Amino acid sequence: MRLRNILAIFAITLFTLSANAQFSIDTIEVDAVRIPLKINETGRNISVLDAKQIEALPASSIDELLKTIPGIEVQARGGFGVQGDITMRGSTFTQVLVLIDGIKLNDPLTGHFNNYLPVTPAEIERIEVLRGAAAAMYGADAVGGVINIVTKAFSNTKEGINLSGALNYGEHKLVTGYQGFSVKKGNATFGGGFSMNQSEGEFFPETVIDSNTTLSAYNNFFDIKTVGASFGYQFNNSVSLKMRTSYDYRDFGARYFYTTSTFDKSEETVANWWNHLSIGVTGQNSSTDFNLAYKFNTDEFVFSPDFPSTNNHKTQLLNATINRLQVINDQFTLKAGLQADHRRIESNDRGDHDDIHMGIYTMGVYRNNGLNLSLSLRADYDSNYDFEFSPQLNFSWVFPTVTIRASAGRSIRAADYTERYVSNNLQNLTPGRSLGNPELLAERGWSEEIGLDYTVLPNWQLKTTVFSRQSTNLIDFVSTNQAEIGSVSEIGSLQEGADYFFAKNITRVTTTGFEVESVLSHNWGNRGRIDWHLGYTFLNTTNDEDVISVYISSHAKHLVTNRLVVGWDRFELATTGLFKVRDARVAPGISAELTHSYSVWNISGSADLTENFGLNIQLRNVFNTQYQNILGARMPSRWFMGGITWNL
Repeated sequence: MRLRNILAIFAITLFTLSANAQFSIDTIEVDAVRIPLKINETGRNISVLDAKQIEALPASSIDELLKTIPGIEVQARGGFGVQGDITMRGSTFTQVLVLIDGIKLNDPLTGHFNNYLPVTPAEIERIEVLRGAAAAMYGADAVGGVINIVTKAFSNTKEGINLSGALNYGEHKLVTGYQGFSVKKGNATFGGGFSMNQSEGEFFPETVIDSNTTLSAYNNFFDIKTVGASFGYQFNNSVSLKMRTSYDYRDFGARYFYTTSTFDKSEETVANWWNHLSIGVTGQNSSTDFNLAYKFNTDEFVFSPDFPSTNNHKTQLLNATINRLQVINDQFTLKAGLQADHRRIESNDRGDHDDIHMGIYTMGVYRNNGLNLSLSLRADYDSNYDFEFSPQLNFSWVFPTVTIRASAGRSIRAADYTERYVSNNLQNLTPGRSLGNPELLAERGWSEEIGLDYTVLPNWQLKTTVFSRQSTNLIDFVSTNQAEIGSVSEIGSLQEGADYFFAKNITRVTTTGFEVESVLSHNWGNRGRIDWHLGYTFLNTTNDEDVISVYISSHAKHLVTNRLVVGWDRFELATTGLFKVRDARVAPGISAELTHSYSVWNISGSADLTENFGLNIQLRNVFNTQYQNILGARMPSRWFMGGITWNL
């Protein structure tokens, strides 16, 4: 078929889709920029994944959902939500800020746990993704972007009793499912949910490396369970109370998750308890909210059962915020707030430590005839970096079919407890171990971006963004000889002349890139719909010292994501996929390889048997791609499952 014929068919299809378009993509309002704004008013590149879209996708965990959002790379170590590092715009996994209902969740122990979100799929109202720096609004860690999980407990709940859930069974004795409920009666609301992903895992047979080395067989098993409950009460037209508590438990095989050692037979158990209390007071032109959150995390890591190698950690995070929003008039809105948190760790290999952090911010928004300006200023004090000041300026100019936007801001991040203290409390460390550095300086950076959003049709939008980030003192683990490390205090005994992966500040790192995204969404009355998101991200990272480190350049250089859902009457078909190009790596000692590129596709189909019950089937990794995101950690092969859904 000739190209002009293909273009003609494409144009006819788009014309058909544009007829009777029912909504505009830019009418979605988001909270991730502190002051609720429509997406085209923010000056930022923002994506939203709502509850209806989540329900349709072939995904069993939040990290699998995040993979479908353009611009997000999840470097998973296993399937079904076992563990995954989130990166955006070439950031490290520690430079993405994760929020639940606007409250910081990032784990003080390690950024590897930032994706351990104590939220069940049935509790999610929407996922908001803001790309780029946002430290002026939320403080440290908001370098590559912000992910805000908005639960139904902290948004509007439908009147009456609502129940929804799913249960699937698949290969390798896989059981996945969730159950959610919400009850609204008068001024009171109740809600909650339960989810689980459990399997004996794929079996990997014994591997002979050479005459002296044989790797034992193993199963990459996992057992993940999350439960949550919420309560809300509207005392009158102005005062409201919201509470939510949740518990997340994970037990899984972690072989080669963190090392490429031939002795690695790791298993890990992580438990996370999250609590959030919010009191809101709303006036005619103002609102005030007070939030108190507490997170308690335990982690038991066994490197190998063949010798003593167990690390135990207890981490606590107490976070308090107060925010005040004031609408001056139709053009001006102001918001200001205070935030304070206390972090604490008890660990046999990292030691016992605690830190405090305080921040104050103010933000103003000006809107007039399509012109939107927002300025944020924030001051932070932290035990690690003393006083820091972060400004942010966002701009957008909205025309009937085009939005021009730009943004510039400063970001900061302090080292977590792993980067500062890992293995420091141990003696006679073997070569190749990761080693923390108590003398690390805080990361600092400036980010700039400019973008254009073009509404081709009322239900089809094209978005493009060019961005850059200049960072100093970026933190990463670098292979370093004992002779160089010896001058650092508070570190356990090292073997003379041995090399370790030592946490260091890298002088200057620059990341540049661009994002392109196509968003097409259309309903044909009540009978059919199509929702198609296609994205491409290009990234290039360089550092002045030409240092080879573990995580800084581990991101994909080219990333393509696809999410397509098509429904008609009682039937629905969904497919997700990604294509990734990155630097290749090998670990001959464990026969592991990161290929230069790979693609993975998933597909699901569902049919409503009645108004309340349906069937679904899913096929993960359709083409049985053998791949790894982290060197040594094998990702799932082709995996089939099926089950039932209900919505009462």
